[in-house]
Amino acid sequence: MAGAIVAKTPHFALHRLALPGPEHGRLLFPVSGTWVGVVLPKRWAKRAVTRNAIRRQVYEATRLAASQLPPAALVVRLRSGFSREQFVSATSDVLKRAVRAELTQLLGRIAARPEVAA
Repeated sequence: MAGAIVAKTPHFALHRLALPGPEHGRLLFPVSGTWVGVVLPKRWAKRAVTRNAIRRQVYEATRLAASQLPPAALVVRLRSGFSREQFVSATSDVLKRAVRAELTQLLGRIAARPEVAA
């Protein structure tokens, strides 16, 4: 969360922190490439089943876009809730498609910006 917000959508914010290389001594994460974390506050997704469904969508979307993402620590943060009137079921396919579309848009913004990838 110490990293700057590099992209936003109506429901998500993407934070990025550059990872130091092995030449700087001890690594922050024992992972080369992109590291992804997820923050889903109960404030915006009250039901655990919804938070877990969103989390799975985040990890799958980043797995599919891995080749386009910069080598950095990325944190996807839910910054507003999905309407319970529009998405009645906690794990509906409609909710999953809406989340996936927004995540694809979010990750596409960081992949399309060369100054962020460096």
